[in-house]
Amino acid sequence: MKGAAKAPPLIRKALHSDSSNLWSESGVNLGESSVIIDIGDISFSPGDDYQAKIEESISDLLGHGHKPISLGGDHSITYPIIKAFSKKHPNLTILQFDAHPDLYDEFQGNRYSHACPFARIMEEKLAGRLVQIGIRTSNGHQREQAARFGVETIEMREWRSEIDFPTQTALYVSFDMDVLDPAFAPGVSHHEPGGASVRQVLEVIQSLSAHIVGADVVECNPGRDPLGITTMAAAKVLKEIMAKTLE
Repeated sequence: MKGAAKAPPLIRKALHSDSSNLWSESGVNLGESSVIIDIGDISFSPGDDYQAKIEESISDLLGHGHKPISLGGDHSITYPIIKAFSKKHPNLTILQFDAHPDLYDEFQGNRYSHACPFARIMEEKLAGRLVQIGIRTSNGHQREQAARFGVETIEMREWRSEIDFPTQTALYVSFDMDVLDPAFAPGVSHHEPGGASVRQVLEVIQSLSAHIVGADVVECNPGRDPLGITTMAAAKVLKEIMAKTLE
């Protein structure tokens, strides 16, 4: 289902909405000058290699000492982003919030679809550790893939609010909006009941002690979000991730 590509400007609008403010719950003022810098969207032309452009853009930001937080778009963007991160952080740990493992070897004939990024990441050894939380759709193939790559899966039925990582670990957070129950995030392409609440995911984010070096927030589909509930939730998650990144 198309539509996620339209999310970034709407998430930005929600982030700066007058109905809220730019203070995190932990007391970080994200509105202070130069605390966050919005460099806008990557522009694409017909025929562009979108993966190469994403990787190049993220590599450039990392080269200038920034901690990029990217807005999707669907989850396929995470693979080229992590390709860039792996060059600077070769033993990267990824914390993936998601209803789906996204570990298909291929999906509908496409090895680089939104359902496959973490298979590509792990088979290319772009991360040392992958921890998934909120999963509730694993089929036999994806369970085999998780075992093959040594993925640590915390299924939704086993949810816990605190996840311990070594404090010296460089941590990347990949947040798929469909980790949330559709009651909290109806604006996603793939509704999967039985998910987390906004408060549950914030508790995990706020409990992290590892050094966050980057993140993405993906799979918000505004076409299924007429009241803006999901974009507002995405902005809230984004705000709390940014605050943790600054610690």
